[in-house]
Amino acid sequence: MAQTKAPLTNAERRKELREKKAKLKLGGGEDRLAKQRSAGKLTARERVEKLVDQNSFQETGLFAEHRCTLFGMAGKEAPADGVVTGSGLVGGRYVHLASQDFTVYGGSLGEIHGAKVVEAMQASLRTGTPFVFMNDSGGARVQEGIDSLSGYAGVFYQNVMLSGVVPQISLICGPCAGGAAYSPALTDFIIQTRQAQMFITGPSVIKQVTGESVSAEELGGAEAQMHYSGVVHFVAEDDNDAIALCQKLLSFLPSNNLEDPPFQPGEYSLEPDLVLDDIIPDDPRMPYDVRSVIERIVDFGDFLEVQETYAENIVVGFGRLAGRTIGIIANQPIVSAGVLDINSSDKASRFIRFCNAFNIPLVTFVDTPGFMPGVDQEYGGIIRHGAKLLFAYSAATVPKLTVILRKAYGGAYVAMCAKDLHADRVFAWPTAEIAVMGAEGAAEIVFKREIEGAEDKDAARKERIDEYRNTFSTPYVAAGRRMVDDVLEPNETKIALARALEVLSSKRELRPEKKHGLIPL
Repeated sequence: MAQTKAPLTNAERRKELREKKAKLKLGGGEDRLAKQRSAGKLTARERVEKLVDQNSFQETGLFAEHRCTLFGMAGKEAPADGVVTGSGLVGGRYVHLASQDFTVYGGSLGEIHGAKVVEAMQASLRTGTPFVFMNDSGGARVQEGIDSLSGYAGVFYQNVMLSGVVPQISLICGPCAGGAAYSPALTDFIIQTRQAQMFITGPSVIKQVTGESVSAEELGGAEAQMHYSGVVHFVAEDDNDAIALCQKLLSFLPSNNLEDPPFQPGEYSLEPDLVLDDIIPDDPRMPYDVRSVIERIVDFGDFLEVQETYAENIVVGFGRLAGRTIGIIANQPIVSAGVLDINSSDKASRFIRFCNAFNIPLVTFVDTPGFMPGVDQEYGGIIRHGAKLLFAYSAATVPKLTVILRKAYGGAYVAMCAKDLHADRVFAWPTAEIAVMGAEGAAEIVFKREIEGAEDKDAARKERIDEYRNTFSTPYVAAGRRMVDDVLEPNETKIALARALEVLSSKRELRPEKKHGLIPL
């Protein structure tokens, strides 16, 4: 008769639990963890530990196991099924998160892996806390076939459910290919490290189908996905930098759409800043870096620029003004004179809609000669893309403050949150030129006969240009028609904006009831 094994004592059961947890937390094992680190990457659990406040992480699903028995998977272990999920504090506020473990089957997503991510997202939605997804995955777990596709679909659906309710941030810390790339694309912000690549079809497939030769880095590296596609919002040097960027970004954002952004008191100054008086060059054709204006306006010069190297003719990002988070949109005169084009319209529109969804006031700095002319722009749909900017500003119900620094011409003047798009305050500097078009072009139309009939056409042209500029290309005609609320000396700008924000902090705006508007996508 076989000897019956004695039941474990309570102490032995606790010891067994500790040993099981320790083994599961090793993921793919010491060798694979060492390989991950030797590649200059943190492990899945190290990323979580770096992101959350010390001792605040509460894991869920550590003991989760896959159910696949096909293609040699029967009886195979996949600790935590290749993804760490749970909640923790970041800067004293809760987030929910998922961190893919590349040491476990390459971080591939299968049925249970996907279900764990979905559960974390649903918890984020129920608790009104941001969701952070750290991606490091070879893609779908092919052994699980359509179950892995179902897992991805569930994640995508939850991305849409969370959209506009809680902030969603994706960190791309390793490969992110094929369908895996669509979840980050559905989130609010993507932070990609220089060690990572993200694309739908890889270099080998592209070579086979189109004959084009391209490296993985050229195709899906962080710089490529920032500069060319505009998919990525921040480029990080490594995992540590990506996590630091995520923490800083979260510090500007509310936890959900029912809260205001966190107020950060400090020893900020609202005294007149005389440096601002000399930023705009005397020559209206000379460029300047609009970030030199922004950094003098925001508290402590702390400006977090979003998509820094994409559509550089417009600048967007977060700062604080007298402790309040603001979203900043500004034309950039040092790039194409700050003209609006297809990409800059899209970039600004998306940022405006995010800020509006999460109760972040908008501050717009205007210096643009108009929309970009050209056959490529027209064929590319500049009308449709420019209309997105008009739609985004018009639909926004958060406080909207506009400062016209210099050029504000034609449709671009309107598109950059003019008074008639229901900007709450429009300020102008004395250097502002608000007109249908620039004085040079306008004079050729308005005074065509006088110029052509003059003996000295060049002198007549200059005289008429000066006449038009002195009549219309100033802030005073617009101010007289109440399109500008006040003309400020530049050094007064910060205090004027801060006071307006304080007054508008209780702003309420009712809109017609509807399911949703139809932005021209």
